[in-house]
Amino acid sequence: MARMDLRVRVLGRLLGRVSISSMDEQRLRRAQHQSIGHNPVTDLLLDGVARGVRLTDGTARGEVGPVPVRTYRPQGADGGPLPLVVHFHGDGWTLGNLDSGDWPCSNVAASVGAVVVSVDYRLAPGHRWPAAAEDCYAALVDVVGRAAEHGVDPARVAVMGDSAGGNLAAVVSLMARDRSGPAIAHQGLVYPSVDLTMSGPSIEENASAPILTEADCLAFRDHYLGGHDPRQPYASPLFAEDLTGLPSALVQVAEHAPIRDDGTRYAAALRRAGVPVRLTEYVGMPHGFLAFPRLCRSAPQAPAELCAEQARVLAGRG
Repeated sequence: MARMDLRVRVLGRLLGRVSISSMDEQRLRRAQHQSIGHNPVTDLLLDGVARGVRLTDGTARGEVGPVPVRTYRPQGADGGPLPLVVHFHGDGWTLGNLDSGDWPCSNVAASVGAVVVSVDYRLAPGHRWPAAAEDCYAALVDVVGRAAEHGVDPARVAVMGDSAGGNLAAVVSLMARDRSGPAIAHQGLVYPSVDLTMSGPSIEENASAPILTEADCLAFRDHYLGGHDPRQPYASPLFAEDLTGLPSALVQVAEHAPIRDDGTRYAAALRRAGVPVRLTEYVGMPHGFLAFPRLCRSAPQAPAELCAEQARVLAGRG
Protein backbone atom coordinates (compact mmCIF):
# COMPACT_ATOMS: atom_id res chain seq x y z
CA MET A 1 0.00 0.00 0.00
CA ALA A 2 1.14 3.55 -0.70
CA ARG A 3 2.31 5.52 2.32
CA MET A 4 0.06 8.37 3.44
CA ASP A 5 1.38 11.92 3.60
CA LEU A 6 2.54 13.05 7.02
CA ARG A 7 -0.06 15.83 7.13
CA VAL A 8 -2.82 13.27 6.50
CA ARG A 9 -1.55 11.08 9.33
CA VAL A 10 -1.46 14.11 11.65
CA LEU A 11 -5.00 15.05 10.60
CA GLY A 12 -6.20 11.53 11.33
CA ARG A 13 -4.62 11.60 14.79
CA LEU A 14 -6.38 14.88 15.60
CA LEU A 15 -9.75 13.69 14.32
CA GLY A 16 -9.39 10.44 16.26
CA ARG A 17 -9.92 12.40 19.46
CA VAL A 18 -13.57 12.96 18.51
CA SER A 19 -14.34 9.48 17.22
CA ILE A 20 -18.01 8.50 16.90
CA SER A 21 -17.16 5.21 18.59
CA SER A 22 -16.40 7.06 21.85
CA MET A 23 -19.61 9.14 21.88
CA ASP A 24 -22.61 8.28 23.98
CA GLU A 25 -26.05 9.17 22.63
CA GLN A 26 -26.23 12.47 24.53
CA ARG A 27 -22.89 13.65 23.16
CA LEU A 28 -23.88 12.53 19.69
CA ARG A 29 -27.07 14.59 19.80
CA ARG A 30 -25.05 17.65 20.82
CA ALA A 31 -22.73 17.06 17.89
CA GLN A 32 -25.70 16.92 15.52
CA HIS A 33 -26.59 20.50 16.42
CA GLN A 34 -23.09 21.84 15.83
CA SER A 35 -22.09 23.36 12.51
CA ILE A 36 -18.65 24.49 11.39
CA GLY A 37 -20.07 27.02 8.94
CA HIS A 38 -17.88 29.28 6.83
CA ASN A 39 -15.10 31.60 7.93
CA PRO A 40 -11.64 32.42 6.52
CA VAL A 41 -9.94 29.71 8.59
CA THR A 42 -12.31 26.86 7.74
CA ASP A 43 -12.48 27.90 4.09
CA LEU A 44 -8.68 27.92 3.93
CA LEU A 45 -8.57 24.38 5.32
CA LEU A 46 -11.70 22.83 3.84
CA ASP A 47 -12.31 25.19 0.90
CA GLY A 48 -15.51 27.14 0.46
CA VAL A 49 -18.09 27.75 -2.22
CA ALA A 50 -16.92 27.77 -5.84
CA ARG A 51 -17.07 31.12 -7.57
CA GLY A 52 -19.92 31.83 -9.92
CA VAL A 53 -22.48 29.71 -8.05
CA ARG A 54 -25.61 31.02 -6.34
CA LEU A 55 -26.94 29.24 -3.24
CA THR A 56 -30.58 29.13 -2.20
CA ASP A 57 -32.00 27.33 0.84
CA GLY A 58 -35.48 25.81 0.77
CA THR A 59 -37.36 22.60 1.45
CA ALA A 60 -38.44 19.50 -0.41
CA ARG A 61 -40.90 16.79 0.49
CA GLY A 62 -39.49 14.07 2.75
CA GLU A 63 -41.13 10.81 3.76
CA VAL A 64 -43.15 12.34 6.62
CA GLY A 65 -42.66 16.08 6.19
CA PRO A 66 -40.47 18.75 4.60
CA VAL A 67 -36.68 18.35 4.66
CA PRO A 68 -34.18 21.19 4.18
CA VAL A 69 -32.46 21.41 0.80
CA ARG A 70 -29.83 23.73 -0.63
CA THR A 71 -29.77 24.56 -4.33
CA TYR A 72 -26.58 25.47 -6.20
CA ARG A 73 -27.09 27.19 -9.54
CA PRO A 74 -24.32 28.39 -11.88
CA GLN A 75 -24.66 32.12 -12.43
CA GLY A 76 -25.33 33.30 -15.94
CA ALA A 77 -26.63 29.91 -17.09
CA ASP A 78 -29.16 30.31 -19.87
CA GLY A 79 -30.25 28.55 -23.01
CA GLY A 80 -32.86 26.25 -21.53
CA PRO A 81 -33.23 23.82 -18.62
CA LEU A 82 -30.05 22.57 -16.97
CA PRO A 83 -29.18 19.04 -15.86
CA LEU A 84 -30.06 18.17 -12.27
CA VAL A 85 -27.74 16.52 -9.75
CA VAL A 86 -29.20 15.51 -6.38
CA HIS A 87 -26.64 15.21 -3.58
CA PHE A 88 -26.75 13.32 -0.27
CA HIS A 89 -24.16 14.19 2.39
CA GLY A 90 -22.08 11.68 4.31
CA ASP A 91 -21.06 11.40 7.98
CA GLY A 92 -22.47 8.01 8.82
CA TRP A 93 -26.22 8.77 8.65
CA THR A 94 -25.81 10.36 12.10
CA LEU A 95 -23.90 13.61 11.51
CA GLY A 96 -23.42 16.14 8.72
CA ASN A 97 -25.58 18.89 7.32
CA LEU A 98 -26.00 21.04 4.23
CA ASP A 99 -22.83 23.06 4.95
CA SER A 100 -20.66 19.96 4.51
CA GLY A 101 -21.73 19.73 0.87
CA ASP A 102 -20.94 23.30 -0.14
CA TRP A 103 -17.55 22.61 -1.71
CA PRO A 104 -18.41 19.49 -3.76
CA CYS A 105 -21.88 20.68 -4.74
CA SER A 106 -20.79 24.13 -5.85
CA ASN A 107 -17.92 22.65 -7.84
CA VAL A 108 -20.27 20.29 -9.63
CA ALA A 109 -22.66 23.15 -10.39
CA ALA A 110 -19.83 25.29 -11.79
CA SER A 111 -17.97 22.55 -13.67
CA VAL A 112 -20.88 20.52 -15.04
CA GLY A 113 -23.19 23.46 -15.61
CA ALA A 114 -25.91 21.75 -13.61
CA VAL A 115 -28.32 22.65 -10.86
CA VAL A 116 -27.33 20.72 -7.74
CA VAL A 117 -29.83 20.12 -4.94
CA SER A 118 -28.41 18.84 -1.66
CA VAL A 119 -30.79 17.03 0.71
CA ASP A 120 -30.60 17.26 4.51
CA TYR A 121 -32.32 14.02 5.54
CA ARG A 122 -33.34 12.90 9.04
CA LEU A 123 -30.46 11.58 11.13
CA ALA A 124 -29.99 8.50 13.31
CA PRO A 125 -30.27 7.46 16.06
CA GLY A 126 -33.36 9.63 16.45
CA HIS A 127 -34.54 8.40 13.05
CA ARG A 128 -33.36 4.89 12.24
CA TRP A 129 -33.21 3.12 8.88
CA PRO A 130 -34.95 3.53 6.49
CA ALA A 131 -35.80 7.15 7.39
CA ALA A 132 -32.77 8.67 5.65
CA ALA A 133 -33.24 6.60 2.51
CA GLU A 134 -36.96 7.33 2.28
CA ASP A 135 -36.36 11.06 2.83
CA CYS A 136 -33.78 11.11 0.05
CA TYR A 137 -36.03 9.26 -2.38
CA ALA A 138 -39.05 11.44 -1.57
CA ALA A 139 -36.96 14.60 -2.04
CA LEU A 140 -35.68 13.33 -5.41
CA VAL A 141 -39.23 12.67 -6.58
CA ASP A 142 -40.35 16.10 -5.38
CA VAL A 143 -37.48 18.03 -6.97
CA VAL A 144 -37.84 16.23 -10.31
CA GLY A 145 -41.60 16.76 -10.15
CA ARG A 146 -40.95 20.49 -9.84
CA ALA A 147 -38.41 20.54 -12.66
CA ALA A 148 -39.83 23.66 -14.30
CA GLU A 149 -39.69 25.55 -11.00
CA HIS A 150 -36.04 24.58 -10.57
CA GLY A 151 -35.16 25.23 -14.21
CA VAL A 152 -33.93 21.69 -14.77
CA ASP A 153 -34.43 19.00 -17.38
CA PRO A 154 -36.22 15.98 -15.80
CA ALA A 155 -34.67 13.76 -18.47
CA ARG A 156 -31.11 14.57 -17.33
CA VAL A 157 -30.87 13.61 -13.66
CA ALA A 158 -27.94 12.27 -11.63
CA VAL A 159 -27.42 11.45 -7.96
CA MET A 160 -24.24 11.57 -5.93
CA GLY A 161 -22.97 11.18 -2.39
CA ASP A 162 -19.92 10.31 -0.33
CA SER A 163 -19.60 7.56 2.29
CA ALA A 164 -23.07 7.23 3.87
CA GLY A 165 -24.23 9.63 1.15
CA GLY A 166 -22.82 7.19 -1.42
CA ASN A 167 -24.89 4.49 0.24
CA LEU A 168 -27.98 6.71 -0.07
CA ALA A 169 -27.26 7.54 -3.73
CA ALA A 170 -27.00 3.83 -4.52
CA VAL A 171 -30.14 3.03 -2.51
CA VAL A 172 -32.12 5.83 -4.15
CA SER A 173 -31.06 4.51 -7.56
CA LEU A 174 -32.47 1.10 -6.57
CA MET A 175 -35.67 2.68 -5.27
CA ALA A 176 -36.15 4.72 -8.42
CA ARG A 177 -35.80 1.58 -10.55
CA ASP A 178 -38.09 -0.47 -8.33
CA ARG A 179 -40.71 2.26 -7.95
CA SER A 180 -40.88 3.29 -11.61
CA GLY A 181 -38.93 6.50 -11.46
CA PRO A 182 -37.81 9.11 -11.69
CA ALA A 183 -35.28 8.10 -14.31
CA ILE A 184 -31.67 8.55 -13.18
CA ALA A 185 -28.88 8.74 -15.75
CA HIS A 186 -25.84 8.51 -13.48
CA GLN A 187 -24.84 7.71 -9.91
CA GLY A 188 -21.67 9.16 -8.44
CA LEU A 189 -20.63 6.94 -5.53
CA VAL A 190 -17.70 8.40 -3.60
CA TYR A 191 -16.14 5.84 -1.22
CA PRO A 192 -19.65 4.40 -0.65
CA SER A 193 -20.71 2.18 2.22
CA VAL A 194 -22.81 -0.51 0.53
CA ASP A 195 -22.27 -3.54 2.79
CA LEU A 196 -23.49 -2.89 6.33
CA THR A 197 -22.49 -6.39 7.41
CA MET A 198 -18.98 -4.87 7.34
CA SER A 199 -17.59 -8.06 5.84
CA GLY A 200 -15.15 -6.66 3.27
CA PRO A 201 -11.49 -7.66 3.75
CA SER A 202 -10.42 -4.01 3.95
CA ILE A 203 -12.35 -3.59 7.21
CA GLU A 204 -9.65 -5.50 9.08
CA GLU A 205 -6.82 -4.39 6.81
CA ASN A 206 -7.55 -0.73 7.54
CA ALA A 207 -9.10 -1.20 10.98
CA SER A 208 -6.96 1.56 12.54
CA ALA A 209 -6.81 3.88 9.55
CA PRO A 210 -6.92 7.65 10.06
CA ILE A 211 -10.22 9.55 9.83
CA LEU A 212 -12.39 6.39 9.80
CA THR A 213 -11.65 3.22 11.78
CA GLU A 214 -13.38 -0.13 11.97
CA ALA A 215 -14.83 0.89 15.34
CA ASP A 216 -16.26 4.04 13.75
CA CYS A 217 -17.82 2.02 10.92
CA LEU A 218 -19.54 -0.29 13.38
CA ALA A 219 -20.76 2.60 15.55
CA PHE A 220 -22.23 4.47 12.58
CA ARG A 221 -23.86 1.26 11.32
CA ASP A 222 -25.39 0.41 14.68
CA HIS A 223 -26.77 3.93 15.21
CA TYR A 224 -28.35 3.81 11.76
CA LEU A 225 -29.77 0.31 11.67
CA GLY A 226 -30.78 -0.03 15.31
CA GLY A 227 -30.94 -3.79 14.96
CA HIS A 228 -32.49 -4.01 11.49
CA ASP A 229 -31.14 -6.63 9.09
CA PRO A 230 -27.98 -5.22 7.45
CA ARG A 231 -28.61 -7.37 4.38
CA GLN A 232 -31.74 -5.46 3.38
CA PRO A 233 -30.98 -4.12 -0.14
CA TYR A 234 -32.19 -0.62 0.80
CA ALA A 235 -29.62 -0.70 3.61
CA SER A 236 -26.86 -2.61 1.81
CA PRO A 237 -27.25 -2.31 -1.98
CA LEU A 238 -24.53 -4.94 -2.45
CA PHE A 239 -27.07 -7.57 -1.36
CA ALA A 240 -29.71 -6.64 -3.95
CA GLU A 241 -30.61 -9.78 -5.90
CA ASP A 242 -30.92 -7.87 -9.18
CA LEU A 243 -28.80 -4.86 -10.18
CA THR A 244 -29.85 -4.75 -13.81
CA GLY A 245 -31.32 -1.55 -15.18
CA LEU A 246 -29.49 0.73 -12.76
CA PRO A 247 -27.87 4.01 -13.86
CA SER A 248 -24.29 4.09 -15.06
CA ALA A 249 -21.91 4.66 -12.17
CA LEU A 250 -18.63 6.18 -11.14
CA VAL A 251 -17.29 4.47 -8.01
CA GLN A 252 -14.36 6.12 -6.27
CA VAL A 253 -12.57 4.39 -3.38
CA ALA A 254 -9.71 5.32 -1.05
CA GLU A 255 -6.86 2.86 -0.58
CA HIS A 256 -6.62 3.32 3.19
CA ALA A 257 -10.38 3.23 3.90
CA PRO A 258 -11.92 0.38 5.92
CA ILE A 259 -14.83 0.31 3.44
CA ARG A 260 -12.61 0.40 0.33
CA ASP A 261 -13.77 -3.07 -0.69
CA ASP A 262 -17.42 -2.02 -0.50
CA GLY A 263 -16.88 0.14 -3.57
CA THR A 264 -14.74 -2.34 -5.50
CA ARG A 265 -17.18 -5.21 -4.89
CA TYR A 266 -20.19 -3.07 -5.80
CA ALA A 267 -18.54 -1.93 -9.02
CA ALA A 268 -17.87 -5.56 -9.92
CA ALA A 269 -21.49 -6.52 -9.13
CA LEU A 270 -22.81 -3.67 -11.29
CA ARG A 271 -20.59 -4.75 -14.18
CA ARG A 272 -21.85 -8.32 -13.92
CA ALA A 273 -25.38 -6.91 -14.19
CA GLY A 274 -24.47 -5.07 -17.38
CA VAL A 275 -24.31 -1.59 -15.83
CA PRO A 276 -21.58 0.70 -17.23
CA VAL A 277 -19.12 1.42 -14.40
CA ARG A 278 -15.91 3.36 -13.94
CA LEU A 279 -13.96 2.40 -10.80
CA THR A 280 -11.06 4.51 -9.52
CA GLU A 281 -8.92 3.78 -6.46
CA TYR A 282 -7.07 6.78 -5.04
CA VAL A 283 -3.81 5.40 -3.68
CA GLY A 284 -2.40 6.74 -0.45
CA MET A 285 -5.71 8.33 0.45
CA PRO A 286 -7.79 7.79 3.61
CA HIS A 287 -11.56 7.69 3.80
CA GLY A 288 -13.08 11.16 3.59
CA PHE A 289 -10.17 12.73 1.75
CA LEU A 290 -12.43 14.88 -0.44
CA ALA A 291 -13.44 16.85 2.66
CA PHE A 292 -9.87 18.15 2.95
CA PRO A 293 -8.97 19.58 -0.46
CA ARG A 294 -6.13 21.66 0.98
CA LEU A 295 -4.49 18.71 2.72
CA CYS A 296 -5.03 15.64 0.51
CA ARG A 297 -3.24 15.66 -2.82
CA SER A 298 -5.95 13.68 -4.63
CA ALA A 299 -8.82 15.83 -3.36
CA PRO A 300 -8.92 18.07 -6.47
CA GLN A 301 -8.49 15.13 -8.88
CA ALA A 302 -11.42 13.06 -7.60
CA PRO A 303 -14.14 15.73 -8.07
CA ALA A 304 -12.66 16.60 -11.45
CA GLU A 305 -13.16 12.98 -12.49
CA LEU A 306 -16.70 13.00 -11.08
CA CYS A 307 -17.59 16.22 -12.91
CA ALA A 308 -16.19 14.89 -16.19
CA GLU A 309 -18.26 11.71 -15.90
CA GLN A 310 -21.42 13.60 -14.99
CA ALA A 311 -20.94 16.12 -17.78
CA ARG A 312 -20.44 13.34 -20.33
CA VAL A 313 -23.52 11.39 -19.28
CA LEU A 314 -25.80 14.38 -18.70
CA ALA A 315 -24.88 15.85 -22.06
CA GLY A 316 -26.39 12.74 -23.66
CA ARG A 317 -23.07 11.11 -24.53
CA GLY A 318 -23.41 8.42 -21.83
